[in-house]
Amino acid sequence: MNRFPPNAIASLVGEAPPRHDLAESLGPDLRFGALFDDPHEAGALAALPLSYASAAGDPALRAAIAAVHGGGADEVVVTVGGMHALFLLAFTLCGRGDEAVITSPVFPLARHALQAVGAEIRTLPLHFDDGYQPDLEALRALLSPRTRLVSLASPQNPSGVALPEASLRAVLALMQQHAPQARLLVDETYREAHYGGTPAAPSAIALDQRVVSVASLSKCHGAPGLRIGWAITRDAALREQLVTAKFNTVICCSPLDEAAALRLLQRRGHLLAERAAHLAANLALTAQWARDEAALVDWVRPDAGALCCVRMKPAVFDEAAVARFHAALPALGLRIGDGRWFGESARVFRLGFGLPPTAGLADALQALSSALRQAAGGYDRRD
Repeated sequence: MNRFPPNAIASLVGEAPPRHDLAESLGPDLRFGALFDDPHEAGALAALPLSYASAAGDPALRAAIAAVHGGGADEVVVTVGGMHALFLLAFTLCGRGDEAVITSPVFPLARHALQAVGAEIRTLPLHFDDGYQPDLEALRALLSPRTRLVSLASPQNPSGVALPEASLRAVLALMQQHAPQARLLVDETYREAHYGGTPAAPSAIALDQRVVSVASLSKCHGAPGLRIGWAITRDAALREQLVTAKFNTVICCSPLDEAAALRLLQRRGHLLAERAAHLAANLALTAQWARDEAALVDWVRPDAGALCCVRMKPAVFDEAAVARFHAALPALGLRIGDGRWFGESARVFRLGFGLPPTAGLADALQALSSALRQAAGGYDRRD
């Protein structure tokens, strides 16, 4: 469906301007170097024009993104962060009354985008005790000819759990049978946040033309301030609709952000290797903490990402003890990802182990143990 009508004015932000451009509405482009008393302070970016960028995204940047996912540059739409891509897909694919399937727990903004466009949301519960893997029979019951989008994340937020290729293929088979007009959105924002020498899982984009991959530079690469994300689709018509929707919402991304993003991806191997070593060390520390505190908590080991889910044991923490735990955090200088943010229960929390240095994480986990023990100490253990 075309939520925005196509208009040839979008050619103003095409990739190759004509020799004589008399259609524009502005004066000469300012150069980045003009913002400095000494243009040399701007370095290699001094000559970068602060003009409108391409609506689809800088061709070199799209080629770099495509190379990471095993696709082609003409399959990529660069967006203002991954959230922009999620919104554009919701807006483009789901009209009022159309159905969309999304999991719970989930990154709340992914659900909010579907709510904002009036989609009828059907929720697929994911359970801690099942390692947050989807129940395919439960999914089958949610699909219908009115389904336009099935939204999954791999690895997931908040758990860091990835979906095996076999599961994704099974989802596609169910969609083919029960929701033939639906697309499968796979949010792969954490895919490259792997641990140590373990390679990242391949992108889901190669599985089927119905798959749309969304990701960004925010999580794996540590650059949320660049506000660069992307959607990748092998459906040329859908890609064109996404470009049109992007043009009608933000016109284009910042050329400064795109230039920095291209530089980042050119150094991607080195940067990701450093981050993989850090994540591996912090994951090992977190795993040891979970073993040490096994009397109080359970956890689900993540497959990738800087996060995992921890659950306070029901046998130790009743509802009052869970409330005491949350109340104890501020005095200890602690913040955790409350499970209720994501549609989980209050006894589950997201532990973000990737941000602190390893020594700082050790201190934080010690404080977390203190909060748990304070809360558990007041628990009435009567049978």
